[in-house]
Amino acid sequence: MKFKNKGRKIYKTKEKNYYGKSPVGKAFSVGLTVLLIGGIGFIGYSVAEPLINYSKKKGDNASLSQSATENEAATDENGLPLEEGTTNTAPVVVNTEQYRAYSLNTVDIADTQSIKTALKRVPADQHIEYIEVPLKVSGGNIYYATNNYYANSSGIIQSYTKLSDIVSAISAEGYKPVATISTFYDNIVPNYFRDMSYLTVEDGSQWIDNDIEAGGKPWMTPFSKSAVNYNNDIVEEVSGAGFDKVVCYDFIFPNFRQSDIEYLGENVVSSDRYMALTSAANTMYETIINNGSSMMLEVNASDILQGKSDILQPMMLKVNTIILNIDLDLLSYGIYTDETVYEFTGTPAENVKKMLDLVSEDVEEFNVAVRVSGATLSTQDLLESMDEIVEYGYESFVLG
Repeated sequence: MKFKNKGRKIYKTKEKNYYGKSPVGKAFSVGLTVLLIGGIGFIGYSVAEPLINYSKKKGDNASLSQSATENEAATDENGLPLEEGTTNTAPVVVNTEQYRAYSLNTVDIADTQSIKTALKRVPADQHIEYIEVPLKVSGGNIYYATNNYYANSSGIIQSYTKLSDIVSAISAEGYKPVATISTFYDNIVPNYFRDMSYLTVEDGSQWIDNDIEAGGKPWMTPFSKSAVNYNNDIVEEVSGAGFDKVVCYDFIFPNFRQSDIEYLGENVVSSDRYMALTSAANTMYETIINNGSSMMLEVNASDILQGKSDILQPMMLKVNTIILNIDLDLLSYGIYTDETVYEFTGTPAENVKKMLDLVSEDVEEFNVAVRVSGATLSTQDLLESMDEIVEYGYESFVLG
């Protein structure tokens, strides 16, 4: 397991060697340079647009990225023109579509009246545009009236509010509805459908993550085609119901001990196991896009810090927007790795900044929105944390 050194990077540049030329040679060089610049400019103008268009992913908003090179003149960090010959050393910030959301909890979506009441808690002065609702949560329970056979057979439906009613209640208040869906952190459905769970190599018996007496439970595995199809059926049902976006999360593996590997085989810890997760995510992406919605992928900052970020493969994923979830309840216990114990003893806002310092590099190749979550957080804690997020340079966030 590798962990990044979070120390300051030092960049070195090599000095160029310049050699003297004769007057004739200099004149020839100047003429050649002019021709080369003109040729490069023409070629660059000709191929730039096709290359940019080729690099866009299906379903991306055209406004998601605009190159900072569109500026006609270089400016300093305050927007003032730089003096001639001065280089702007400030980092180039890519403009992205803002995603400012407020997250409801499962109790809030028990019925339409509960939704309307919950929406009154949304901070009025934070330009919140989206409302996230938890439809399938970690562990496997579902909080809407699904028609899915496996869900109904497993008894995991905890709320029977119709998707159309959820969408209508949120839209009526001027917000855009967003569904959040847990994927492979599911311990219930595999109890009823064993082919979706981890099975031992020797006799095909079901693997559980601990002794039964200690609360051991099975896990849904991304190596199972049935499990991938089940999650894909859920996102198809949800994305076709009028949700503007679908946030999928829990693309994770259980914590395997050495004894577990002996039962399950080396593939559950192999270096390419991430391909099972990225393949499943891409399947769901296509389904969501084809239904006229868009997909975002949520990852937990604590998992990244512990090296459990298999899903973060920018070259393999079709989805390119990440929600970085900083769960302050988890941070209060400290984050333990094989090498380090990370303590978070500051205020919620200070802890958010510390976590961003630690993991922001891991998501720098994605469009990023930062989520601050935690059952014990007050509205004031959330707003102060949001200030830290914006000051850090992120304009997209999720509160709650």
